[in-house]
Amino acid sequence: MARHLITSALPYINGIKHLGNMVGSMLPADVYARYLRQRGHEVLYICATDEHGTPAELAAAAQGVPVAEFCATAHDAQKAVYDGFSLAFDYFGRSSSAQNREITQHFARRLNENGFIEERAIRQVYSPVDGRFLPDRYVEGTCPHCGYDKARGDQCENCTRVLDPTDLINPRSAISGSTELEVRETKHLFLLQSKLQGEVEKWIDATADSWPQLSSSIARKWLTEGLHDRAITRDLDWGVPVPADVWPELAAEGKVFYVWFDAPIEYIGATREWAETAPEGRDWKSWWYEADDVRYTEFMGKDNVPFHSVMFPATQIGTREPWKRVDFLKSFNWLNYYGGKFSTSQRRGVFTHDALELLPADYWRYFMMANAPESDDTSFTWEHFQATVNKDLADTLGNFVNRVLSFSRKRFGDAVPEGGTAGEAETRLGEEIARLLAEYEEQMEALQFRKAAAALRALWSAGNSYLEEKAPWLEIKTDQEAAALTLRTAMNLIHLYAVVSEPFVPTTAKAMRTAFRLDADKATWTSAAEARSLDAVPAGTPFIVPPVLFAKLTDDDLEVFKERFGGAED
Repeated sequence: MARHLITSALPYINGIKHLGNMVGSMLPADVYARYLRQRGHEVLYICATDEHGTPAELAAAAQGVPVAEFCATAHDAQKAVYDGFSLAFDYFGRSSSAQNREITQHFARRLNENGFIEERAIRQVYSPVDGRFLPDRYVEGTCPHCGYDKARGDQCENCTRVLDPTDLINPRSAISGSTELEVRETKHLFLLQSKLQGEVEKWIDATADSWPQLSSSIARKWLTEGLHDRAITRDLDWGVPVPADVWPELAAEGKVFYVWFDAPIEYIGATREWAETAPEGRDWKSWWYEADDVRYTEFMGKDNVPFHSVMFPATQIGTREPWKRVDFLKSFNWLNYYGGKFSTSQRRGVFTHDALELLPADYWRYFMMANAPESDDTSFTWEHFQATVNKDLADTLGNFVNRVLSFSRKRFGDAVPEGGTAGEAETRLGEEIARLLAEYEEQMEALQFRKAAAALRALWSAGNSYLEEKAPWLEIKTDQEAAALTLRTAMNLIHLYAVVSEPFVPTTAKAMRTAFRLDADKATWTSAAEARSLDAVPAGTPFIVPPVLFAKLTDDDLEVFKERFGGAED
């Protein structure tokens, strides 16, 4: 059985992330990791904060604290939010770690030895007003390809084209806004991607056909346009330093590696952090080096695909070492907010810490995965959120659990009722549940999260249909044993829902599962045979009625939310 390595795009250190960031990387990775663990696979889910680059320096300066202190505090703040969303990382590291620094410098040395790094004198944007060379992300202007007027000097977030600062029309400093920019000569290291294009193409041809079309099309678009040699150093105080034993002049000038060079390497660095911070020690290298038994899945938004599908694999290939490359790259389109993009810089949309103040995490987890932007961009609206919560979570799942357990306790006491023999209705139900469970498993294996959520919703709906068909509130008037059978069967459905819903709504799943006082409830999954028989919770098992699982959202709630966050249909 393959071991599963899972990574999600590293959230940048500068600020708490919005829901669009969450649904495009960390949340689906968590859902998939939880599912695989439940199915008995060995899983390692790794993520980290991406801490290098100019924005971190500027944010620290604005707060009047050293950048290292700023990043440490911001890392803890982000981790607290992710804990609040029940993201079950095996390790959540930091790209500023000593482990990442050592491995990044190792990669650079190996690339240099193999002839894939070259020192070049280049002309770079300099801002006299700011008194510094401007890293590419801090030159803004109009994209020459699509006309977007807020393109950054490294990439246009509108059309995803990779840029150099000098490509921009009407460039300006993102620090001061000054347009009085100069171009001066300085030296930097370049990754010779052009020399690696053939090898990357061969790898993509052998690998990317199984990827989502969004991922493979972006990768092939880059390759069709041709890989260009890329500067991988910057003039910053904060970053992985260029090793002085190889490039003493650049090291003396304080050059550091470009954040997009060291950030993907942090997947490996964080795995080493995971290993070395454990008291007993762990093996990290077998997950990444000569790791033929590992299946590696990456999760990210579409803007991150070029770097992970081409640049990072080129970096790995160029080392001439057997580093594990991605097997499946799961990418996502945008989750928009009322037709416009979520924006960290513009504070547009719902941010993750605010979301947790409003409602428990499972409301957000389910909504985002049931509406994941897989095939195209999707839009968050409060009206859609209300409809999903009320219909799927409150009415379908929550109401089923509450009405079954409350009615049974009222009529039969605090133990699963005895009596009755399963008949045709229970046989049909068992077959339907087994069929829907197989559909759910199929979609989860394929990483089709919207379809998986639909299959899960159908499982919940099957319980309601059975309850309406059998109507135990009527049965009990003439046949108590028949009513007992119906309620006992429904309670077994609740237990099944608790097990299989855990990847999507882990806190709710735990509440459902612990409602039953089973002495040896160690089931990690429900097999088709178990789904057909529905007998995991036997008669006589004590139970409690948990608090209401999901409260319905009212129109008044929406007015409060919209007043705080904005939102009106375009």
